[in-house]
Amino acid sequence: MPNKIITIYVGSNCHLCEIAKDLIIDVLRETDWAYNEVNISNDNQLKEKYGLRIPVAVAPSGKEKSWPFTSSQIKQLIL
Repeated sequence: MPNKIITIYVGSNCHLCEIAKDLIIDVLRETDWAYNEVNISNDNQLKEKYGLRIPVAVAPSGKEKSWPFTSSQIKQLIL
């Protein structure tokens, strides 16, 4: 079974990233999952991959959901 950690890719001074992080934290309160926040600002590869899509939530399976997303979509991502 994969680890139960959802990763959220964010940027510096990103208002939408804060909203997305709060939404993910609310969803995870009802589970035994944790989250890992990765700031892409200082990583050119991550900026190239996620720069125009942040915030992006990524499950251990590799499935991704770019903003905008809902609580239901995050729940589906971690099932």
